Amino acid sequence: MKTSHPITADRVLREAQTLRWKIGATFHDDLVESLYKEASRLADRAVTRPGDTPRFDLDRTVDRIVTSRVWGFPLMLLLFAGVFWITIAGANVPSRWLATLLLDTVLPLLKQFSASLGLPRWIDGLCLDGMYRATAWVVSVMLPPMAIFFPLFTLLEDFGYLPRVAFNLDRWFKRAGAHGKQSLTMMMGFGCNAAGVVATRIIDSPRERLIAMLTNNFALCNGRWPTQILIASIFIGATAPPLLAGLVSAAAVVGVALLGILASLATSWGLSRTVLRGEVSTFSLELPPYRPPRFWQTIYTSLIDRTLFVLWRAVVFAVPAGAVIWLVANLQVGGTSVAGHLIDWLNPLGVLIGLNGVILLAYVIAIPANEIVIPAVLVLTVLMTGTTGVGEGAGVLFELDSHQATLQLLKAGGWTLLTGVNLMLFSLLHNPCSTTLYTIYKESGSWRWTVVAALLPLAMGLVVTFFVAQVWRVVAP
Repeated sequence: MKTSHPITADRVLREAQTLRWKIGATFHDDLVESLYKEASRLADRAVTRPGDTPRFDLDRTVDRIVTSRVWGFPLMLLLFAGVFWITIAGANVPSRWLATLLLDTVLPLLKQFSASLGLPRWIDGLCLDGMYRATAWVVSVMLPPMAIFFPLFTLLEDFGYLPRVAFNLDRWFKRAGAHGKQSLTMMMGFGCNAAGVVATRIIDSPRERLIAMLTNNFALCNGRWPTQILIASIFIGATAPPLLAGLVSAAAVVGVALLGILASLATSWGLSRTVLRGEVSTFSLELPPYRPPRFWQTIYTSLIDRTLFVLWRAVVFAVPAGAVIWLVANLQVGGTSVAGHLIDWLNPLGVLIGLNGVILLAYVIAIPANEIVIPAVLVLTVLMTGTTGVGEGAGVLFELDSHQATLQLLKAGGWTLLTGVNLMLFSLLHNPCSTTLYTIYKESGSWRWTVVAALLPLAMGLVVTFFVAQVWRVVAP
């Protein structure tokens, strides 16, 4: 039977002498001396003794600002607002290029090829106006923002700033019963919720990782930014003087994004005290030194591991979504399109929560990809109002050239300021897209939690919009 011997000073000295004898006295003395020198050097850098002049350390100086209770959060908001602005503004031009290539150049060629084959109109419409057009729309809207956002986000991570974000937000998530690293997965969700769900792998605790998955949807993904910006511009901005319209619109979008963070914290708090009860795990957060990012490696990793991975999943789900849009707009039952029947059925619920049946059907159709919500709304509005000279036919996705033209079409469909406000809230809180839901299933391995991830935010969206609608009708009848 093996016995353990207590560690005493005599024992340490004996073993040190034995080690000295085994490796040689000279080598041993040199090794000890080098260790003492290194320890002294580190102490000189890290320790300020009484009477010494404090040494300047760039990392420590920057950390005093970015992790400050006073300046940390404003700087974080400004930095991420800058990242979002670069993403949105920078994606406009390549998005137009892709749309021009895929819809104005390739689609007519495919139409000519279809005509040369003599394909029936319904096959041509289903495959090209439905599936191809929806897929091209998703690619042109999703690819440029992801190709900009993910590299920028990864550069911040490589530079060493993201651990400081986790440090700033750790106490908030800990109070909510969640893991401090959830702040990082939430930030990734602002680019794409599916990527944010994959990013939860950095959380070791299964319980806290599941909380992060279920609440990542409250981070506005790039598929919802266009909806938020458009509605804020044509409804919220229109309530302000022309010189302040842009500022008011931007403030409304930022306000919705902040509401998403609050919703994530509140939902994490509720889950951690009900179905996902447990102790908050502790972790040692190392603040690495700031270092120049590895630019080309970051670009390659972001494009291959994140952008193309997420885009492929979105394309897989966009194809059937395009088919559904075309079919419900063109198939008729009793002289009325299937879309018309569904809108009439959904309209009472839509009006009750300050929306309408067109919006609710658009969100059902757009479950595969949030990017097609506004085009679907426009298509269905034209279908229901009978507006002529707009669009290219029933079930064919399109986008108007100006905000004013979009506003006129939506007002013809019965939209008001309440409709715009509640659409922004519902866009924030509704169920995740099918790509995100599939990713949650793959990461959690559970259909039950995937269903919870779909129904929980949807229920919150219905409750919040109902409450806002009732208050609005009382305050501003």
